[in-house]
Amino acid sequence: MATKLLLITFAICRLIVTVGLTVDPTELLRLVVDGQLSVDPSDVDTASKDFGLMSRAEPLAVLHPGSAQDVARLVRAAYSSAHGFTVSARGHGHSINGQAQTNNGVVIEMSGGGPSGRVMSRVRSGSGRVSEKGMYVDAWGGELWIDVLRSTLEYGLAPKSWTDYLYLSVGGTLSNAGISGQAFNHGPQISSVDELDVVTGRGELLTCSEEKNSELFHAVLGGLGQFGIITRARIALEPAPQRVRWIRVLYSNFSAFTKDQEFLISLHGQPSTHKFDYVEGFVIVDEGLINNWRSSFFSPSNPVKITSINSQGGVLYCLEITKNYHESTADTIDQEIEGLLTKLDFVPTSVFTTDLPYVDFLDRVHKAELKLRSKGLWDVPHPWLNLFVPKSRISDFDKGVFKSILGNKTSGPILIYPMNKDKWDQRSSVVTPDEDIFYLVALLRSALDTGDETHTLEHLTNQNRQILKFCDDAGIKVKQYLPHYTTQEEWMDHFGDKWGQFYQRKMDFDPRRILATGQRIFSPSSSVSFSNHGADKLLSIS
Repeated sequence: MATKLLLITFAICRLIVTVGLTVDPTELLRLVVDGQLSVDPSDVDTASKDFGLMSRAEPLAVLHPGSAQDVARLVRAAYSSAHGFTVSARGHGHSINGQAQTNNGVVIEMSGGGPSGRVMSRVRSGSGRVSEKGMYVDAWGGELWIDVLRSTLEYGLAPKSWTDYLYLSVGGTLSNAGISGQAFNHGPQISSVDELDVVTGRGELLTCSEEKNSELFHAVLGGLGQFGIITRARIALEPAPQRVRWIRVLYSNFSAFTKDQEFLISLHGQPSTHKFDYVEGFVIVDEGLINNWRSSFFSPSNPVKITSINSQGGVLYCLEITKNYHESTADTIDQEIEGLLTKLDFVPTSVFTTDLPYVDFLDRVHKAELKLRSKGLWDVPHPWLNLFVPKSRISDFDKGVFKSILGNKTSGPILIYPMNKDKWDQRSSVVTPDEDIFYLVALLRSALDTGDETHTLEHLTNQNRQILKFCDDAGIKVKQYLPHYTTQEEWMDHFGDKWGQFYQRKMDFDPRRILATGQRIFSPSSSVSFSNHGADKLLSIS
């Protein structure tokens, strides 16, 4: 206990001396009743980086919470101190541009081992966590979706909407939206939330829902962490299928490709036997399907087949669809799929099919991650760019980006698939294009030190700027998903008509602008300001 108190006291002194804060030490000492406030170099180093590996900001300390009350205590201390310090919640650290970092404050490690891991273990084993009658699961904000899935499957249930990668935290994806190929049918993950426990920027731990504290509820969903830290989410469930028929077909004509995608998502209101359960797609501008995490679907002989389809070179498009089923209905699945495929206009010889357990399909990216890690190809910079593109301009985007700016090197997968706007609750903080249908275009590139200039971080970052400039010059009103801007003016343009509401919510729920400063949306309170110099524009406290 003495060693623990000494470590905590050192952490508090570091906060006070380094930043010149007027902090009551006894206030911060109470933070460790359930968890641990750490200044261990390994903890600080982990919290200073993220998946993007393009931004680094070293926090003054790291909190491993043992309870939701720990989170509230820390934020309340930041809110009530004379000069204030910033607080950022970090889940699995899968951000790209330092969104979960803070240079002069405390990072809350919501996921991982230590006290954080123990609180998740208590949540997972708690009575009433999964309600078969209510068809929901209560998840800790730092819990990974893969663990949520494992716990619900014990009851034959599963969440309705997913992300492609399950090793992300519940609070992290709900703070953005959470999308995958099920979004056309069920909406993003934020559309399947019944209730939240949230620690606001005032340090209040509040339960919110459609009926209770509804303004906070809608603000937090897709709110980029600006209004509160999610400590618990009640997620709606449905009966889980047992198996998945996973199909890919190829197109050489972009118009046929998008027409078929849009037809498939128009079936969202039909009975399950008359539609697919998942609709995505991706672009192949070079070797594409080889040497990236989406290639494991294909057998070694299939790239030769793809080459024969694309004998003229140029761009190919792959439609990716699935049909969920139970083993007891396996005899009808072929007929249902055939009936849907006959309505599509893909290259007839390009049908690739596999069949696998539902869990294996949902967890497909993690298996590929392990292979990339073994080759040292995972922990590299990831200059990703995710855009929502309005349906009316997707053909222009294809011509200007896929067939022009990208050239014949991608450095990673390029996803493209449409969604229905009416599946997105406009009361949330998320912004989407002002059209009934819009596309996600996700350029998921990795910067590799291979000697090829087109794989470098500088080249890919410049290419992202070219893409954004092309859209701006062409009047294509894209919206960034997982957005990243460096000025408030850019953020105001991003939110458009929603900016006034977004700003008011900030003043209501985080008036000192303590939370999620790594997003670069608001300058913190008067003693904290954005630096006007430095390549990464880190926050500084004067």
